[in-house]
Amino acid sequence: MNTVKKVKITPADKVLNLEKYIFVELDELKAQARKRGIDLIDLGIGNPDRPTADYIVKETIKSIKNPKNHGYPNFRGKDEFQVAIKEWMAKRYDVKLDDDFIAQAVNGGKEGIAHATLAFTNPGDINIIPDPYYPVFSRATKVACGEVYYVPLSEENDFLPDLNSIPQEIAQKAKIFIINYPNNPTGAVVTKEFLEDLVKFCRENEILIISDLAYGEICYDGYRALSIFSIEGAKDVALEIHTCSKTFNMAGWRVGFVLGKKEFIDTVFAMKINFDYGTSTIMQDAAIAAMRMPYKYVEATMKKYQQRRDYLVKELRELGWHVRMPKATMYLWIKVPEGMSSREFCTMVMDKTGVVFTPGIAFGAGSEGYVRVSLVQDEKKLREAVKRLKEAGIRYK
Repeated sequence: MNTVKKVKITPADKVLNLEKYIFVELDELKAQARKRGIDLIDLGIGNPDRPTADYIVKETIKSIKNPKNHGYPNFRGKDEFQVAIKEWMAKRYDVKLDDDFIAQAVNGGKEGIAHATLAFTNPGDINIIPDPYYPVFSRATKVACGEVYYVPLSEENDFLPDLNSIPQEIAQKAKIFIINYPNNPTGAVVTKEFLEDLVKFCRENEILIISDLAYGEICYDGYRALSIFSIEGAKDVALEIHTCSKTFNMAGWRVGFVLGKKEFIDTVFAMKINFDYGTSTIMQDAAIAAMRMPYKYVEATMKKYQQRRDYLVKELRELGWHVRMPKATMYLWIKVPEGMSSREFCTMVMDKTGVVFTPGIAFGAGSEGYVRVSLVQDEKKLREAVKRLKEAGIRYK
């Protein structure tokens, strides 16, 4: 009797070595909690709860009905999308695009970050990433077989990386420096002086800056986020990532763009065209509508987030937390009570109250000791969440 040889096929080491994506783990924990009959109030994932504006939806339906949009899209992004991006950047950030400073359409900011990182990282290259960080920053580097040098962010330094702490041998070898301000998860904002120092540092060491500006429009109290390209000399060393997800409540639509000088964008383009057929023309039309609609729609979203921020900061302070009042983003970054890990604290809070937070460990080893609270539920839900925390005695001690 013939026997069939047992075959063992294993994934690539780069996949086996990737950490489990924390939001998948959170989804599993939430599913288990629901099976136990726990009514959840999810303040974990940063998924906007407000609907996409009707104006955008109506314009997108027109695009869907146009047979011209049913074929493959333009790889770069259609001309009208490029024009709308130029208008948006000039109006909102006082940044002017020209023939040598262009945009690449991408399927959301996360994909843009990944493609840019993969396009510039050789095996063994060192990429500098502040910790806490959005997971794709490190994952894309590792998939490219690069190495990560983490720069810790401390509350004492306003969650800004200390450039002087980076060893000279690391600076000389580094290929990419990834930043994200306004910052997820800390809510920190960046100063013009810091950006000037960063551009100088990266020019001197020939390092590419990838600036993730996903939260550039979610700002409060008169604060305005800066584009890296508002800094003199940045065009020679930077790419900037934009997305419609947070600004326009379009997280599920998956559309954004990467900005930079043509030489850099051509490199991102060369990577992207080998993995997909571009960003849907229909989604580009949705983004065009979003960038051109009256800004009052964005302002209404920001007003809602600011009201939620003010309420939650006040209530958490009454429960003993020292909570920073963030000037931007849709997050609060709060300390875990002593004697518990961030995972243990989040699990305990969910089991006792049904309120879901994201453990800091999701954003890097240096982020242990904190949890992220998202402002993604309406005021009624937030009041109920606070009520449950108080009744369960969840306080900072």
